[in-house]
Amino acid sequence: MNRLLAIAILMSSTIASGATCSALLDHRVNSLLGDKEDLCQYAGKVVLVVNTASYCGCTPQYKGLQALNEKYKSRGLVILGFPSNDFGQQEPGSSKEIADFCDRTYAVKFPMFSKTSVKEPGGSAVFDGLAKATGQRPKWNFHKYLIGRDGTTVASFPSKVEPESAEFTAKVEELLGN
Repeated sequence: MNRLLAIAILMSSTIASGATCSALLDHRVNSLLGDKEDLCQYAGKVVLVVNTASYCGCTPQYKGLQALNEKYKSRGLVILGFPSNDFGQQEPGSSKEIADFCDRTYAVKFPMFSKTSVKEPGGSAVFDGLAKATGQRPKWNFHKYLIGRDGTTVASFPSKVEPESAEFTAKVEELLGN
């Protein structure tokens, strides 16, 4: 009975938003605090998926990601952070430690999910789908994927591309539909 109720709620929210869930978002993942979340809730939005780490030279990008979140959230941008310890063991903490760090250091308000393996195929269905769609798998922390509102348009940006760079924000604005 609970499963049927959950399916009915999911279907009604998808119908209400007018968007169908693409294969790239059709995943259930654990939030950083342990709650199971369905990424289909973001169907119809521009979704930025990024693998993060707390102890990396790129970690200050959290500030730019949060700034993007504040600037574009009302226009339909959703940022999804996936901590990963795949590169240089730069995300060694527990989920609670990661959540505390993100809140205390960068006041992160966008959704964060449990630690995820992104480097190799089979580590994460979310990142496997994004790698297949773009032909690019993260080579370091803070690799960014932008998924368009249609759920199929995807752009990939390596770690060196800052979230507030002209190149990146132009693509965000293009997908949001100025």
